[in-house]
Amino acid sequence: MKQIGVMRAMLCTALLLAASAGAQRLPAGVQPEHYAIWIKPELKTQSYTGRESIEVVLDKPTRVITLNALELKIESVMVARETAKLTTKSETEKTFDLTVKSETATVTMDPAKEQATFTFPTALPAGRERINIVFSGKLRNDLRGIYLSKSAKRSYAMTEFEPTDARRAFPCFDEPAMKATFDLSLEVDAGDTAISNGAMVSDAAGDAGKHTLRFATTPKMSTYLVAFVVGDLQCESGESDGVPIRACATPDKAGMTRFSLETAEFAVKYYDNYFGIKYPMAKLDLIAMPDFEAGAMENFGAITFRETGMLVDEKSATLEQRKSVATNVAHEIAHQWFGDLVTMQWWDNLWLNEGFATWMENKSVEDWQPGWQMDEVQAETLDDAMNYDAQPITHPVRVAAETRSEINELFDSISYSKAGSVLAMVEEYEGKDVFRDGVRQYLNAHLYGNATAEDFWNAQKAVSGKPVDKVMGSFVLQAGLPMLHFALDKKGNVEVSQERFFKEPAKEDATTGEATRANALNAWRLSLLHGQGQKWTVPVCMKDDAGKVACVLLKSSSQKYKLPAGEKFFYGNAGDKGYYRSDYDAKLYARIVAEAETRLTPVERIGLIADQWSMMRAERRTAADYMDLVKSVSHDANPEVVRNALEGESVLSDRIASEAESDAMSAWERAEFGPIYRALPPMKKGEPQKTLETRAMLFNLLGGSSDAAVIAEAHELGEKYLADPASMDASMGEAAVSIMIANQETAGDAAALYETLLRRSQIETDPTRQNDAL
Repeated sequence: MKQIGVMRAMLCTALLLAASAGAQRLPAGVQPEHYAIWIKPELKTQSYTGRESIEVVLDKPTRVITLNALELKIESVMVARETAKLTTKSETEKTFDLTVKSETATVTMDPAKEQATFTFPTALPAGRERINIVFSGKLRNDLRGIYLSKSAKRSYAMTEFEPTDARRAFPCFDEPAMKATFDLSLEVDAGDTAISNGAMVSDAAGDAGKHTLRFATTPKMSTYLVAFVVGDLQCESGESDGVPIRACATPDKAGMTRFSLETAEFAVKYYDNYFGIKYPMAKLDLIAMPDFEAGAMENFGAITFRETGMLVDEKSATLEQRKSVATNVAHEIAHQWFGDLVTMQWWDNLWLNEGFATWMENKSVEDWQPGWQMDEVQAETLDDAMNYDAQPITHPVRVAAETRSEINELFDSISYSKAGSVLAMVEEYEGKDVFRDGVRQYLNAHLYGNATAEDFWNAQKAVSGKPVDKVMGSFVLQAGLPMLHFALDKKGNVEVSQERFFKEPAKEDATTGEATRANALNAWRLSLLHGQGQKWTVPVCMKDDAGKVACVLLKSSSQKYKLPAGEKFFYGNAGDKGYYRSDYDAKLYARIVAEAETRLTPVERIGLIADQWSMMRAERRTAADYMDLVKSVSHDANPEVVRNALEGESVLSDRIASEAESDAMSAWERAEFGPIYRALPPMKKGEPQKTLETRAMLFNLLGGSSDAAVIAEAHELGEKYLADPASMDASMGEAAVSIMIANQETAGDAAALYETLLRRSQIETDPTRQNDAL
């Protein structure tokens, strides 16, 4: 039986397809096989010239070839064809006359479609053809195509092509399924070097003051993964599993690359083993640049980063900064297999790239640094994704996208965090080894090619023998997420029912009786989005009184299951892997809250807090219910559990409570957490990480709740930190400055602090501290 919710999702997709049909896609019939590209960037004039030869295969004779080009000046387009004529002079004397005939095409640009059409005087025959193009362009200032990236001392030329900006750099077939090999040559200033996808194979003299760098031929890849950077880069070198690895930056930041290099060395070996496929390029470069739109970009063999996403001052970096950089590096290296080696067929399956890398980044870093508790990071990623997905503006993981703007809209929390969280749930359902075997089967079936969502989940289904296609299909093709309601009966059975969860409750207008929302969606839109009848196929892993975990598959609106240890205790999302919100009947909820500290793991407590905050927002629980949970975990030994609980309490205090209630909550914070803070040992460098995290979290909390002693301490520590950031851990220093900002006694004091922070942002060399000052 077809589900109503799925039919609605199909209707939405059909409407989107109809609206954008034929928008900017290239016509079929021409397949590129190889590009030979020469580019000469002129940093002083902010321009470049280029030549390319594209080898293509034509399905049938044609006079017209259409490819992508945008904001380029195409000087000429021609094909050169060799013909041989046999001449017979005698029975024993025959000669062949070889003639090279060139045909020049007329060029028609279509900026709206971001295409160029080449029309030749006569039809080109079916089969192989080589198109020679001369073109020029501007080095841009908008972080797209080939653009200028500027440090304090000079400019650099670099690229950013994802998703549809290779066409701004050179004429090309700029669609992910149109893979080809690439030979790139760059003619650059004599004092500069360059990095590209392939290893450098030659360095020859060029025009006066120039030299030409040629790079090795790449494997087959999509145009959006082509990349280069030009300038006076400095690199630190290492290797992993026989692969040379470099971490590169501008000269003033070159001393901050060691940590990302070590991360990459571990990640390459980890992924070699996990995927069962050796890293597919001859080398790997990580390149940090001053101006970069995204956090990083997974160009094949030449990953580019924003400086804050890759550089670490190891003398002063916080654990959070190290985690951020490590997961960023691990994410992009995972793409070298999942995205670069095997690429989605079209952008509607972007989640195959980004969801997988988001899931894998935590997995690999956890293996490298088990003490970092990456499962807690994954729990917060899951919560963020579900918060986004619980809004009426959400969309399915896979959604039609044809135009540039539609494609760009897909780079959001759904494609990254939701997709990654669904993969984590499926791995838990299948088992880690079985899931890995499914990944390997998928990759080996599509090496250097393209694939779809169905290819992935059918590989998982084939390996596991479980209905993974039904599970993943229900979460990928439908918008939103389920809420599971758990109730126990006297016989020890648990009844699980599901419905679509919304962050805000639907309400009826008192006058009209019609359903409305706070954002005044019209009645048709509300009925479409309210998800009545939507169902998911949900793997549910439940923990019972004995701590045993039973995993079942919820296929219908409501099902009953027998728990082996009866009704004494029950928790509905063991390990916090399920992509659903959990709700419990009153008796069961009270029991879970009372025993959360002894029965649940830290990551399960984080998940419980997140679920119950969401239940309160949806008016399924009261603020008092939530505060009871906050109180139950207030002395938790894990600072992340307490911090997550206090985030909701802070919202209640700042945005919902009356002034008197807010004052009472601040008094409770001071009474509850002040003694814990003051019982900590004196602050010192090198103290245990848990102590440091607890200190910074409580310091920040008490400063915000008007603890006079902490505010005085913040002024002292903040002044010291601003004068010498290396004098203390940055988490304490930044917290102290934040408390200072909120507690300036006069306008003059505030103005002086502003000027201090402004100066700090101008002289700071560490990109993260510079960003913090800004």
